[in-house]
Amino acid sequence: MSIWWSLHLRRDAASVPLARRLLIGTMETAGVDPDISYDLSVALTEACANAVEHGGEQGCGPGSEAYRVTAYLDGETCRIEVADAGPGFPGAPAERSRPQIRPARTDAEHGRGLCLIEELADHVHIGNKPGRGGAVVSFDKVLKWRENAPLMAV
Repeated sequence: MSIWWSLHLRRDAASVPLARRLLIGTMETAGVDPDISYDLSVALTEACANAVEHGGEQGCGPGSEAYRVTAYLDGETCRIEVADAGPGFPGAPAERSRPQIRPARTDAEHGRGLCLIEELADHVHIGNKPGRGGAVVSFDKVLKWRENAPLMAV
C-alpha cells in the first residue's frame, strides 16, 4: 500500500491545522495506530508552524509566502517533508546537512519545535535547500497498524 499527497500552502497560521487534519484523516482511513498518528501529527504541526513563522521574508516575491508539505505512507513507513522559501537555517550550508539544534529551556514558549520533531520521529533530516534557498525538514516513522486495518501494508 502506498499513499502520498502534497500541499502548497500559504504561510498563514490557518494552514497548520489543515495540514494536520489531512494527515490524521489519511492515517485514520488507512488504519494506522492512533498513537503513531498523533506523534506524526504533532511533529507535522511543529514543522508547519516553523515554516509559517520563519519560512519567508518580506519583499522576496510570491514564493516566499508559501510552503509545501508532502506526506508518503509507503509500506511500513510514513515520511513527511515540509519545505519553505525563507532564508533557511543560519550557519548551515546550502545542502541537506544538519544545522546545530540547541535544546530549549523546559519553560520556554518558543524554540522547542525541532527538538519535539526529533523526539517524536524515528529519523529526522533538517537542512537548507540547495540553489534557491529555504529550509527543509523531513522526518519518518515506522508505522504500526490497527487490527484489521483496511489499507495495512502486506
